[in-house]
Amino acid sequence: MNKPSVAVVGCGKVGSALALLLRDRGYPVVAVASKRAESAQKLARSLDCSAYDRPWEATLKADLVFITTPDREIAPVSELIAREGGFRSGQVVAHTSGAHASSELHGVREAGALAVSIHPLQSFADVAGAMENLSGSYFALEGDEAAIPVARQVVDDLKGHAFIIKAEDKPLYHAAACIASNYLVSLMHLATNLYGRFGLSQKEAFEALYPLVRGTINNIRRVGPVEALTGPVARGDVPTIAGHMPALDRVGNRESRLYRLLGLYTIQVAREKGSIDAGQARQLEEVFMASANGEDVSKSKEVSS
Repeated sequence: MNKPSVAVVGCGKVGSALALLLRDRGYPVVAVASKRAESAQKLARSLDCSAYDRPWEATLKADLVFITTPDREIAPVSELIAREGGFRSGQVVAHTSGAHASSELHGVREAGALAVSIHPLQSFADVAGAMENLSGSYFALEGDEAAIPVARQVVDDLKGHAFIIKAEDKPLYHAAACIASNYLVSLMHLATNLYGRFGLSQKEAFEALYPLVRGTINNIRRVGPVEALTGPVARGDVPTIAGHMPALDRVGNRESRLYRLLGLYTIQVAREKGSIDAGQARQLEEVFMASANGEDVSKSKEVSS
């Protein structure tokens, strides 16, 4: 399949990384656009292509258009481009949102173009990190059937792995991605802050905990999340869990509730693993569901034994 010419609307981390990587993979990147002229011009200099602050001028030049704006701007930017005649029949127009379906590309199909969402299942802290992380990542594809071969080609050329999802599944898909990525960051923030309670700096706490996290991730990759579960819940160690509760209650209600809710969920994992029986599960539930600072967490989470 010939590699289509590319335009990128939105010159943030994802758009910049995609444009640079696709250029390196032999795609002619012909135009970039951004509402911030300096962002478009900076990326255009790296790509040796044209920069625009009016996105419809960029999209008209390409066979494959990526709209890589923030999620809330995808629909209005698409509407603007369509209103100005910036889409044409035969084009493939893609956005990279994990939360939204291809239908967010307003005006694309009405112009005779094809709409597709191509979401990299990856986190991007900066452009260099995005370029490094994209290779080998998984990409969720959703949209017009005729656009899928082009989307697959892009993923293949980025050395990624593609899978198809339905539009109605995108909210659940994205929520799971947030849990795996964003909430992992939050959990590390919580854990390092707790270590600060007995004198470690955040850097020292991270250095102490990181080998544990890395080992856990390696175990999950090797044997899967169920078999990788270790610790007091997996052992049915009620006294140890009970000892955690007063210490966490002294830290704060939010921290205590989060620990308890995660513990209740972890009981299910331990039962699936077969490392605890129904009686042990009930004992653990009683400890986790005990009221914390006057609030009954059992109303927030139901756990089956």
